Amino acid sequence: MTKTITPSPELLDQKWYIIDAADQRLGRLACEVAKILRGKNKPTYTPHMDTGDFVIIINADKVVVTGRKSTQKLYRRHSGRPGGMKVETFDKLQQRIPERIIEKAVKGMLPKNALGRQLFTKLKVYPGPNHPHQAQKPEELTLNTIPNGDN
Repeated sequence: MTKTITPSPELLDQKWYIIDAADQRLGRLACEVAKILRGKNKPTYTPHMDTGDFVIIINADKVVVTGRKSTQKLYRRHSGRPGGMKVETFDKLQQRIPERIIEKAVKGMLPKNALGRQLFTKLKVYPGPNHPHQAQKPEELTLNTIPNGDN
């Protein structure tokens, strides 16, 4: 009989990656980031453990969507009061809080449980090119979310 090997926390080396979101497609970027946070890109991936890495996303205000999503995609939030539903388009939210767009997209791709909430804390999103994580020595990660047939 074979034995299932569970990686121990001290064997997991968690790296920091920095991703430039300028001119990247929102959904494809969020999918790749969720994989890295989850640890699915590593041989030590275990479904019930946090084996992923930290991800810093810069230039969140320059992320793009295709088609008419910029005017038709809606973001909803509720204050908890009766009639407290607030609805905002992609364009309006990008002007107001650009980092929330990427956070919401990635959070939707993570597990809906305690592990997913823990993984979400390892995502750091910033609207401009600056971030306060220089001490962690993040590695530059280049994602190509723009298919060759598209412009």
